[in-house]
Amino acid sequence: MYQCRHFIIQELVPPHVYETRKDLSWHLLDARALRMLDALRDHFGRIVVNDWSTGGNRKWSGLRTHGCPHYSEYSQHTYGRAFDSIFLDTDTDTVRNYVLLHKSEFPEITAVEKGVPWFHFDVRNCVPIKLFNPTGSVNNA
Repeated sequence: MYQCRHFIIQELVPPHVYETRKDLSWHLLDARALRMLDALRDHFGRIVVNDWSTGGNRKWSGLRTHGCPHYSEYSQHTYGRAFDSIFLDTDTDTVRNYVLLHKSEFPEITAVEKGVPWFHFDVRNCVPIKLFNPTGSVNNA
């Protein structure tokens, strides 16, 4: 089982999941996505996914379960394969462009969302790297 080097579990799951499962919540997240989250942190510096445990309002940017305002049955977040990240030391467009140009440094990232102020990546089963926008249209990059 992979556990992130740079993140505690509360930063990756919503409060009710942590309250119910505690450290067993790691089992709900895909190891590929966790490894890529650590790789992004190593390369670009500090990242916020969820910050509810430190008084912030982000609680649905990692795992999403039924009841989440952004829940979708088929979202990669639902399966623990996606994170919406806010970078504190680098702007989002720089991260997005770098990942797209240096795919071999992040080999398990298979999809990236464009046109949003956060960095969404996931590890879905597809030809990498799929670039998509929030309206659902998809292009291969």
